[in-house]
Amino acid sequence: MDSVGVLKEKKPHVVCIPAPAQGHISPMLKLAKLLYHRGFHITFVNTEFNHKRLINSRGADSLQGLPDFQFHTIPDGLPPSDTDSTQDIRAICQATSLKGSCLVPFRNLLSKLNTTDINPVTCIVSDGVMSFTSQAAEEIGVPEVVFWTVSACAYLAYIHIPHLMERGLTPLKDASNLSNGYLDTPLDWIPSMTGIRLRDMPSFVRTTDPDDFLLDFIKEVVGRTYNASAIILNTFDSLEEDAVKELSRMLPRVYTLGPLHRLLDQIKNDSLKFIDSNLWKEESGCLEWLDSKEPCSVVYVNFGSITVMAPQQLVEFAWGLANSEQTFLFIIRPDLVRGDSAILPFEFVKQTKERGMLARWCPQGQVLSHPAIGGFLTHCGWNSTLESICSGVPMVCWPFFADQQTNCRYSCNHWGIGTEIDNNVKRDEVERLVRELMEGDKGKEMKSKAMMWKKKAEEATTSPVGSSFLNLDNMVSQILLFSRN
Repeated sequence: MDSVGVLKEKKPHVVCIPAPAQGHISPMLKLAKLLYHRGFHITFVNTEFNHKRLINSRGADSLQGLPDFQFHTIPDGLPPSDTDSTQDIRAICQATSLKGSCLVPFRNLLSKLNTTDINPVTCIVSDGVMSFTSQAAEEIGVPEVVFWTVSACAYLAYIHIPHLMERGLTPLKDASNLSNGYLDTPLDWIPSMTGIRLRDMPSFVRTTDPDDFLLDFIKEVVGRTYNASAIILNTFDSLEEDAVKELSRMLPRVYTLGPLHRLLDQIKNDSLKFIDSNLWKEESGCLEWLDSKEPCSVVYVNFGSITVMAPQQLVEFAWGLANSEQTFLFIIRPDLVRGDSAILPFEFVKQTKERGMLARWCPQGQVLSHPAIGGFLTHCGWNSTLESICSGVPMVCWPFFADQQTNCRYSCNHWGIGTEIDNNVKRDEVERLVRELMEGDKGKEMKSKAMMWKKKAEEATTSPVGSSFLNLDNMVSQILLFSRN
């Protein structure tokens, strides 16, 4: 082939690298598919550990990709493991920090791509917590776009954690601060976060360790954001208007492109359908079971991919569901219970077998959009919250980790689509809130608000004038394509 022919085939080449956890891989893959549809050559980088898990859950051919949508791996430097669960979060953060083990293999991968591919790397789209990628992008002279997979309000909260440290609000002085009302301290000095309290900030602030690694890690990943070419958020303007405006004032270009799955739903590209990101095997029987249920009659219960609870907490949730007398679909990962297998009481299983279904994992997007689902008992992860909003499904919230506390605050107090369960979960409270969700006046009010936000999410992602649709076009032309000039 002559040189003119090669030039004609060249495409802008984006390397997408998510943090190695389900809640980060899924939205990054959706973004990668959207960019592929816009004509980009895609290299998607997983850790070797998660590459293996994806093959185990989806089959040996699932990551073969396409000629211009390729999967590559880098080692994470953590001890080898065959467990089918998310790795230790602290260990992941240490590996992906600037001083961690991921920079050298990522640098080597970029070098390999630039010497063996006809499409040299033109941009890196990196997860917000993969801080080592900034140095690699600088070394090869390409722009880096940082994709924060949390809500705009949670990201704004992250940005202010270093300020909390400067003011002596975190680390906590001692463990008594967790229960003596200290967490109710108002943070009225944070712009655009009306009514926010210390307890509503990401969970990392609840440490009593003066040398806590995760607090320093947050300072590191927040700091690198200011040097990025652009920031991507998986949200839409009307949902988080104040937070988005404040972030746009503080940072380089901020592009709200969410809900990403709504933008992706509008693309008719059969070649991308076999490319997916579920790290656990999905039980499709959940959908068939839902087909037999009445509209809005089922409570969907799923605490995401990272939440780990005590055995007694699982028991309290189970009996709360049983006593509510509602029909339910309960997703129980094998590693959901801390230091033990997730086993439910025999009496609970026997009592609820006619109106409950238990599964290890499921296609959540399809489940939440199923007509039978009337409510969602959730950990308030951002992907789950957005999918719930897009399906018009109200929530009962039990935040566990990281940004989930902030998402819960906004769901319950700003968007009107949720109610919160106390962290020290009790079956009576679960029963009461689930009943209210499915049968009460408060539940009807939350359902109405959820349907309103569903409509606004649809408006944001609709071609040709939706805010997220336009932002995607602008981000492509202003950052990703401009970088080639």
